[in-house]
Amino acid sequence: MDPEAILIDLDGVLYVGGTPVPGAVDTISFLKDNGYPFRFVSNTTRRSRETISRQLRDMGFEIPVSHIFTPAMAAVSYIAGKGETTADILTTPEVCAEITHEGIQHTREGARFVVVGDAGDLFTYALLNQAFRQLLEGAELIALEKDRYWMGTDGMMLSAGPFVSALEYASGKKAVVMGKPSREFFMLALASMNARPGHAVMIGDDVVTDTGGAVANGLTGILVKTGKFRLESLENAKTPPTKVIASIADLPLLLASGELCPE
Repeated sequence: MDPEAILIDLDGVLYVGGTPVPGAVDTISFLKDNGYPFRFVSNTTRRSRETISRQLRDMGFEIPVSHIFTPAMAAVSYIAGKGETTADILTTPEVCAEITHEGIQHTREGARFVVVGDAGDLFTYALLNQAFRQLLEGAELIALEKDRYWMGTDGMMLSAGPFVSALEYASGKKAVVMGKPSREFFMLALASMNARPGHAVMIGDDVVTDTGGAVANGLTGILVKTGKFRLESLENAKTPPTKVIASIADLPLLLASGELCPE
């Protein structure tokens, strides 16, 4: 049975270090030509959706902004849903600008929320300590994602997770996670296609946040052996993926088997 929705991670699945995975462009064209509903769900918190869409276009992928789901937009919805408008936003300037453009005021004092994404070299002691103090004063901690690492152009890179964990440990507070593997994030993407979890597929290179989160929330989880894939992580996975394939280039054949989603 064909899936009602296909969710696809970006970094490590479509491309690695700015270079498209062989066969990835053809696979996305195949999905479009054959009418498969799909969205891109990324834990990337360094770039805005506009930038992501533009960079994908430069790599040969034609993907509109509306097809890209990021934790930053989920955080905006969460904060607004609480009736609040202020946050200490510890992200890259680009992502901070995207969040503030949606009506959230960025402040270093008296914020109701501390929002942490992958800020890279901006993770200084001073900024982390200021965020820590705001948490002690009552702010709620929001993690745009808690990935441990990602594959950069020159090797593995620390993601936001280690810094979120440090703030959790110091403040005694538990972060609300906006990105994968949170259920809300998966459901937000599926809702845009009126799809049910049991009839949807998630394709990713992270056995914890991508396929682990998908399977835990009722989706079929397909792990690719590109990007950050590590055999050791797969062997130690608490929630194993449904299937493992070499790369997204194998997706058309997998779809042709008709075995991805139950009747």
